[in-house]
Amino acid sequence: MAKRLLVAYGLWALGGPLGLHHVYLGRDSHALLWMLTLGGFGAGWLWDFWHIPCWVATANGTRVPGGRGGTVPGLSPLRLVGQVTVGLYFGLAAALGLPWVPAVLAQPLAVGLGVLLVSSVGDQTAEAGGVLATAFLASLLFQGRVLGVLPVSLAASAAAQRHRRYKPRGMPRPRLAARLYHLGLACLAFAAPLACRALCGAAGVLGTLLALPHTATELLLLPLHAGWLLAEILGFAGGSASRERGSSFRASSWSERQQRAYEVLGLLAGASAEDVHRSYRELVKVWHPDHNRHRAEEAERRFIELQEAYEELAGPRRAMAAAA
Repeated sequence: MAKRLLVAYGLWALGGPLGLHHVYLGRDSHALLWMLTLGGFGAGWLWDFWHIPCWVATANGTRVPGGRGGTVPGLSPLRLVGQVTVGLYFGLAAALGLPWVPAVLAQPLAVGLGVLLVSSVGDQTAEAGGVLATAFLASLLFQGRVLGVLPVSLAASAAAQRHRRYKPRGMPRPRLAARLYHLGLACLAFAAPLACRALCGAAGVLGTLLALPHTATELLLLPLHAGWLLAEILGFAGGSASRERGSSFRASSWSERQQRAYEVLGLLAGASAEDVHRSYRELVKVWHPDHNRHRAEEAERRFIELQEAYEELAGPRRAMAAAA
């Protein structure tokens, strides 16, 4: 079916950044490149305007692609720049979308595929094995670091230029449905990791946004809380709940100190005052520093512990007896 120039320009105007005019003209590699880079980052889409008549003529068979003066295509600085740029772009996309994949695997594979995609635009192509091998070797030199994407892309692009060749002519073209299916799979493989990463980031941002109202409320009530706390400290506010919490904390701390005191004296919790006094007198004799000059430091430490334990248990009882 003959391709019409007007239809090609219409698709270029309506969906040029998505490569619709390239799909119409059977240039699937160019179409995929435009889909993944949004028309060559905009500049390539505008550049296409001047080449559409030539591509329509080539698609209709009225013009044979030029530039096949030999078995190897001529070196194209524009294609080389495109290979380096797209390889760098694919490498950074892999670093963002595939953080769970080792960089020494994801980075060179993505860079190599990007360089090969640019190499296959038009009537040219490159040997995939040489390009990917060069990308992996260069990535190993830089240990998969993100800053190594540029030199890896340069190395892979140089390998693609060295192994460039023309596509064979007369190859049968697949049906439109099969072509669209393959293009869709390629776009999905590129966009899915980035979309997953974007959704994870959006979930984190959403959680932050949901926490903002509570944070704003706490900030608005902060002066009120500060004033109430100051009033409690100065004794102008009741603060019964706070006092109850404080007293329970003090009681808990006191109970822990008592438990420790009973353990130091070798008694069970709740022992009588006589038992406390008797145990204290016996242990003081045992651990008196004057009787333990061969282990003076340990004896002094234990002697102080015994005095503190006895004071902890007997002191409140003496105070209660004096008050009575």
